[in-house]
Amino acid sequence: MKNKILVIGGAGYIGSHVQKQLLEEGFDVIVYDNLSSGDIINILVGSKFIKGDILDYNQLKNVMCDNIDGVIHLAAKKAVGESMIKPEIYATNNISGSINILNAMVECGVKNIVFSSSAAVYGMPLYSPIDEKHPINPINYYGYTKRCIEENMEWYANLGKINFASLRYFNAVGYADDKSIQGKERNPQNLLPIIMEVATNKRDCLSIYGNDYDTTDGTCIRDYVHVSDLAKAHTKAIKKLINENTSFILNLGTGIGTSVKEIVDATQKVIGKKINYVYSDRRSGDPAILTACADKADELLGWKPEYTDIEDIIKTVWNLEI
Repeated sequence: MKNKILVIGGAGYIGSHVQKQLLEEGFDVIVYDNLSSGDIINILVGSKFIKGDILDYNQLKNVMCDNIDGVIHLAAKKAVGESMIKPEIYATNNISGSINILNAMVECGVKNIVFSSSAAVYGMPLYSPIDEKHPINPINYYGYTKRCIEENMEWYANLGKINFASLRYFNAVGYADDKSIQGKERNPQNLLPIIMEVATNKRDCLSIYGNDYDTTDGTCIRDYVHVSDLAKAHTKAIKKLINENTSFILNLGTGIGTSVKEIVDATQKVIGKKINYVYSDRRSGDPAILTACADKADELLGWKPEYTDIEDIIKTVWNLEI
């Protein structure tokens, strides 16, 4: 009998790729999404879709009580800047909504949850690559909400109510090679989607925030992990929870640092077109270098990123534009 997995936020960018991977591995998939940032086009053949909100506890509970074997929770607001201006929205959606999920799981006897967390829980890096032993000190409210949810899951797990896996992403990039995921992020906040908007004349220019960091070219260095690799980590994590009755926290990244300027240069090479950009002032709270140590993910899940060449990653994004 197939395991039935509830993917909350499964119509979004990462959620749709997780959905795809689950289907390919033979799971029954239910997508629960309010479509505030997800796209109906990302509901894949084979998935059941329920339009619903994590703030609607009764609807969430009704879905959860349908013999669900595991939950993958990707339904968070994620704009760092917005979280510092409108923390009440992030408190309500990210924290209260996640507690609704945990409570519905407990009420319905659902034991296993994989949570989409973030490297933002670490704050300013004291060293890089960052491992899971790095101190937790979020410097924005978004990162705080992720850590707050982790703390609640830790309590529920210690009290014997759930098993959880918290997956701390670094910079998610790319799209499925086969173009099966067509829905693009609305109002993108991240570097590569913005570069693509410049490349396709939807945006005039890219702002690069700071060119005086202590890096090879003066721009920030980040760890870019392909979304299909992230999706595989989720399926490995839910299998481990179901089979082993355990809980864990893992970083997900490549361990490879790429600067903003290197991303721009690589994109220009891939698409054969100049990207217009200007240097702007640094953003508050941006560390010079932020990369992951993901050795624990390899140790616990046998997970290693398959996409490690930045040009290959960029090609998967550009393929949607041509």
